[in-house]
Formats: sequence, structure tokens, C-alpha cells
Amino acid sequence: MSDENHPRHGRIGRYRWLVCALLFFATTINYMDRQVLSILAPVLQKDIGWNEQQYAHIVTAFQAAYAIGMLAFGRVVDVIGTRHGYAICLVLWSLAAMAHAAVRSVFGFGVARFALGFSEAGNFPAAIKAVTEWFPKRERALATGLFNSGTNVGAILAPLVVPWLTLHYGWQASFLVLGATGFVWLVFWYAFYDAPDCSRRVTPEELAHILSDAEKPSAGHVSWFRLLGFRQTWFYIVAYSFSAPVWWFYLYWLPKFLHHQHRLDLGGLGPPLIVIYSMTCVGAVGVGWFSGFLLRRGWSVNAARKTAMLLCALAVVPVVFAANTSQLWLATLLIGLAMAAHQGWASNLFSLVGDLFPKRAVASVVGLGGMIGAVTSMALAESAGFILQTTGSYWPLFAIAASAYLVALAIMHAVLPDMKPAEFQDGES
Repeated sequence: MSDENHPRHGRIGRYRWLVCALLFFATTINYMDRQVLSILAPVLQKDIGWNEQQYAHIVTAFQAAYAIGMLAFGRVVDVIGTRHGYAICLVLWSLAAMAHAAVRSVFGFGVARFALGFSEAGNFPAAIKAVTEWFPKRERALATGLFNSGTNVGAILAPLVVPWLTLHYGWQASFLVLGATGFVWLVFWYAFYDAPDCSRRVTPEELAHILSDAEKPSAGHVSWFRLLGFRQTWFYIVAYSFSAPVWWFYLYWLPKFLHHQHRLDLGGLGPPLIVIYSMTCVGAVGVGWFSGFLLRRGWSVNAARKTAMLLCALAVVPVVFAANTSQLWLATLLIGLAMAAHQGWASNLFSLVGDLFPKRAVASVVGLGGMIGAVTSMALAESAGFILQTTGSYWPLFAIAASAYLVALAIMHAVLPDMKPAEFQDGES
């Protein structure tokens, strides 16, 4: 082993992990801000007076804006840099989150959610770009996993904080306090973050480590139309467009379901939501580890990834029984298992993009899948509003959630029976 990779490892410095911590806290705040509405939905439905279909419109407004914001902020961050680009999107989403407190109508909530969705979309392009700037390739997966765990931590913290603030100070306080948290983070961001080669806190040894496997820019640009000609692209699009709507359904309708089916008031939502989102952390790490274990045992990428995703698809199926059980904790465990399986599915799905495409095409493929997944998510949100408004039953929605992954995996296998990487020519556009 070379001197750079081993003896010097203890002396290269750890400042990059402080940067990772900043990304983790930003992602935690991001998910707390978006979760406030779903937790307060039963309260706001009485206060504002919306029906199920109108709530679906509010959710759709967020998702539509999120799809647009992913593309817009990806470009903004590339043009003006991570330090200022991340700060801009965080300031905008914090203001949008706080603006909910001033709203008194269904239309107003739709506008506020649109603003929040557009600005919150900048979190992941900025965070992933920061990881590429601060970590060598062999550490990026770990750094990404660490900051991305903020999504689950945010979803766990929100049910603890929001009910307490609402019960003591009113629902407006939940939007104001959590929204303002972003400005606290901003102080630390500007105090500690800069590009590695501009930071005075980075030692020469750590900078050399960060840049140890820097690559020359890849030649050639891959157009959207060229990517759509690959079966590998459609493999990813199918997987994401079937699974993303189910995740958004859980995020926005789970508190309403627990209130409707099990008569939980605001103070009672916390424990089941905390259990469910704690289970998702285990699913994300556990299934990700399992597919890696299979690869180390000599399995092919095709067999390892599809086996892990099949286990996730099967683990989701029992959630259909959550719709009709009268036992709160049985429903909680069934939903927790399904959401943990989703996170395991997602861990393998995001890894597959890197398995199938060169680095210069990965972001474009993820963007295509994200845009189409946003459209299918909006379709399910509107359908959920219509189904609940007309039937009052959650069973059709849980039936969709239970079957979506198996259907997707069957189509994925038909599209790409043997997962071979897409073949590009240098300089093609």
C-alpha cells in the first residue's frame, strides 16, 4: 500500500467530515420543513376547511415545483458555485416555510407549497456537488450516505417538535420556528464552508487527499435524446416512476391515515411516526449492505441488485393489510416495513445508475427519471385526493403501494434482462 493511502492517513486531517456534517444538518432541516404540513394536515383541515381533493392539489403544487427546481437549481449551483448556490436555495426555502404561517386559504397554501417545493429542490444538487468537491471517489458513497440520512432524521424529529409547538403556541409557530432554523445553519455554512483549495482550515495533506484521484473532464456531452435511446435509461425511469409516487404518498398521507383510521390526535402521532422512520434507516443501510455482500461473494451486478430489489418488492406487499386493521401497532409495523423496503430499493436503484452509465451521464439520467417520477407522483396525489373524497377508503391506495414494486421489477427485467453498461463513444452528443 502506498504511503499516501496508509501511513499518512492519520495525518491528512478531517475537515471534510465537518463539511459533511453541514450537509447532514441542511438535509435534516429540509425534510423537517416539508414534513410540517403532513403532520398538521388534520388540524389544518379543520382550521382552513379544505377537502381531500383540495389537499391533493396542495401536494401536487409542491411536487410540480420540486421537479422544476431540481433542474433550475442544478444549473444555478453549477454557475455560481456551491457556497452561494446552497445559501440562496436555503434562504428561499426558509422564507417559503415561514410564509405558511401567514396563509389562511387553500389557494394560499398551494402558493406557499409551490414556493417551498421549488426552493427545497436545490438541496440535493448542492449537497451532491459539495461531496464531489470535498471527497475523493472512494469516500463519496459514505459521505453521501451520511448526509442523506438527514432525510430520515428530519422525518423523525418533525413528529417530536411540531406537535409540541402547535399544542403550546399554535400551528403557525411550527412553520415559523422550523423555517427560521435554516438561518441558524446559514451562519455556520458561511463560517466554515468554502471550496477546498480556498479554505484556510484545510491542511496541504488533506487537500492532496481530496484531490488524489481528480479526473480530467470527460470529453463529449450526452444529449437527452441520446440517453432516451438506451434501454438502461428506461430501466431507471421505470424503477423510479413506479416507486417515487408511493414514497410521496407516505410522506403526505400517513399522518392523515393514522388520524382517520386510528383516531390519533396531534399529540398521538409522534410515537408511530418515529417508529416508522426509524425502520426506514435500517432498510436503507441494511439492503444496501446486502447487495454489496452479494457482490463481494462473486454475484454479478445484475443478480445482486435485482435480488436485493426483489426482496424489497416482496417486503412491501403486506402493507395492503394496513388499510383495514384496527390495531395501531400492527399497521405501524406493516407501514414501517414497506417504507424500509422502499429505502432499500432506492439505495440499490441509485447505485445502479453508476453501474450502468459513465460519470458524465449520471446526473442527466437521474434528472430524466426525477422529472418523470414527479409527473407520476402528481398523478397519484390527485388520484389519492379523488379516491379519498369519493370513497373515504385508503385500501385502494395501499393496494397500489403494495403492488407497484413487483410490477416495476417485472417491467425492468423485460426492458433489461442482463444489466450491461450503456456504451458511449467519446465526443458523442
